Order: sequence, then C-alpha cells, then structure tokens
Amino acid sequence: MTPLTLTSLADLQGLTVDTIIDARAPAEYAEDHLPGAINLPVLDDAERAEVGTVYTQSSPFMARKIGGALVAHNIANHLRGPLADKDGAWQPLVYCWRGGQRSGAFATILDHVGWRVQLLKGGYQSYRREVVKTLYTAPLPHRLMLIDGGTGTAKTALLHQLAAQGAQILDLEGMAAHRGSLFGRVNTPQPAQKMFETRIAAELITLDPDKITFVEAESSKIGDRIIPPSLWALMTEAPRTHITAPLQARCTFLCRAYADLTQDKAALSDLLDKLRPYHARERIEQWHAQAQTDDWHSLAAGLIADHYDPRYAKSAVLRDTPVHRIEISDLDDSTLARTAQALHAKFS
Repeated sequence: MTPLTLTSLADLQGLTVDTIIDARAPAEYAEDHLPGAINLPVLDDAERAEVGTVYTQSSPFMARKIGGALVAHNIANHLRGPLADKDGAWQPLVYCWRGGQRSGAFATILDHVGWRVQLLKGGYQSYRREVVKTLYTAPLPHRLMLIDGGTGTAKTALLHQLAAQGAQILDLEGMAAHRGSLFGRVNTPQPAQKMFETRIAAELITLDPDKITFVEAESSKIGDRIIPPSLWALMTEAPRTHITAPLQARCTFLCRAYADLTQDKAALSDLLDKLRPYHARERIEQWHAQAQTDDWHSLAAGLIADHYDPRYAKSAVLRDTPVHRIEISDLDDSTLARTAQALHAKFS
C-alpha cells in the first residue's frame, strides 16, 4: 500500500491508477468527491450515523467494534460485486474523509488481496484544501474573454460552437446545471456548492493559462450556486465580446432553447408570478395569458423588451472593460458557427 500526498490539483492529472474509490458514505460522496471517483462506501449513511451515535453516547470501543463488523461486511460485498471482475493488474486509489480508518481498512484488504493500492494521505480534506487554495486564495493565471449580451443572444450556444472550433471554454452554466436566470432551471438538480467548485477547478487545471479561455458573462450567482472568488475576480476584470441580434431572432432562439418550459405550464406560471414585484398586474396577467394560449413568441418578446433588456442596460453602465462588438442577423447554428470561427481566429 502506497501513500499519496496531494501537493496540488495538477497531481491528479498524473495519476496512474485505474479507479479512484471514495469510501465515504453516499451523502458525503453526493455533496462532493474527487473527479472521476466511484462510491464504494464502507459504511452507508444509516450505518455511519449509528456508529457515530454509539461513539458519543456509549463508548468509542463499542463504536469501533460495531463499525468494524459493518465495514468488513460491506467491503466483502464490494469484493463480490463491483470489484469481482478486477484482475491482478488493477490499481486503485482509495480515500475517505481524512484518510483514516474507513479508507485505511478498505485499502489494507485490497492490498492483501494483491492489488497495488494507493491511499490518499489526508483523504478528501486534503483535496478540498487544494480546491479552496485554487478558487479562494490564490489569483488565477488564466486569460479570459467574456461572451456578453442580452437574454436570448445565444451566448451559451456560441460558447459551444467555440469549443467545436478548438477554442478553450469554461461552461459555468453547464457545471452549475442552470441557465443563469429566473427561467434557467433544468431537469437536472443543481450540484452542491462544493461539487460546483470541484467541476470548475478540474476544468481550470486542463486549460492553458497562456491562451484565451472564453466564458459566458454571468452574475456572481448561477441559480443557487456562487462563482468562487478567484474566478469571479478574474471575470470582473476580463474584456468582453458583446453580442447583439434582432429581437425577432432572439425570440425565436429562446422559444427553441427553452422549449422544456412549455411542457410544464404550472411551473412556468409560478415563475411568472415571481416577477410580480417588478411589473404591473396587467403585464403579468398578459404574460400568463400568452403562456396558456401557447403564444410563446409574444411571451418571449415581452419578457426580453420589458424585463430583461432594461435590467441588462442598468448593469451595463457598471462595466467599463474593453468590448469587442459583434452584430448577428440570426441565431441559426450555421451563423453561430461562422461567428465562433471568426472569434477564435481573432483571439487565439
């Protein structure tokens, strides 16, 4: 069994292991885990709570005794189940919360089986410290170009077209599982804040800091997830490429991009009601009526003209970074592809 000390997030890129095993309980794993790790818990959530209760209310000895039996049982099930087909050349990395008893017990048994096991020293906490150092403490060395524009100007679609052209991108809305507005929820629940940060950090270490990385201009929050400070500081100072398009083109694009919202009119109605503090009752009722009659184009046009564009104009006054402006006549895929090609050529 070989201990692995994590000195930076870049160390994860050079790992020679075949599988990263998170030995923590499922709830711990769900909140955050090392990129690519699978969850083979030595104690499930209920068992972990049971052992913790015995430890605090009875005795540490009894807790270790009960825990030892549960751990042995669960590891045996993993050996008979997910690990049954692993041959002698398989090499795992195992970690738990602090790199202590849970991962130590699992790694010891795997080592005795004959596998070449690495054990993450300090466990998940050592990894989390490196994420915090990257996103909260140290300044980031990356060069960003923000894709900026009003609602419906296909910024995310353009970002994906840039990636298809070979450009470096950072898709924060994809990582946050949210489209960044009141109507931006998607069917996938948002990750926990720690998992959001893990996704960002994992992507950042793959990017060349000397090359431009395109990222969509965002507010400091995407849904319920907060952009971490080091990245936000970089974004606030980054130059912007400002995209404009005709209102009709933006409406058409929104109707296509947000088609999922039209399938749940009750949920959409609840979202429209959240705009009541900002608009007259008559305007809100008109939007409700348009939704009920499937007049999506008129609804999109009204939301852009009366809600989103005025708010975007107010926030634009606060931005003084250099702007490269692009006017697009339509937002079809072919047009976005040509725009991405031109942007990539200009800034690569």
